[in-house]
Amino acid sequence: QVSPGLRTPRLPVWLCSLSGRHSVLFGTDSRLLSDWKAERTFHLYFYSGQQEQTQTAHLKIDTHSHHWEEAQREGPCSPGRRRPALEMAIRTKWAGATVSWNGTDPFF
Repeated sequence: QVSPGLRTPRLPVWLCSLSGRHSVLFGTDSRLLSDWKAERTFHLYFYSGQQEQTQTAHLKIDTHSHHWEEAQREGPCSPGRRRPALEMAIRTKWAGATVSWNGTDPFF
């Protein structure tokens, strides 16, 4: 039998498989589980456990950004428009969100 704490987590946690590697994406704000208003601007943390990642990445997610204001000059497949797999995974939950990596190099 699964304990209630595992069925209903107190903090948001997502297990990810990005580019064949397993990782965890989590938040420290429990309001993300129950209050849609908390989903406007919030922070998530990402840890892959891979040797090349020396510290947990601290991400700022903005779901009300103006994504249409991005430069339209580049084609969708050009190198300047490529997005890391983690950002694309986040956008499966929050479509159109912008992700700020807070000084960490994005993982491709």
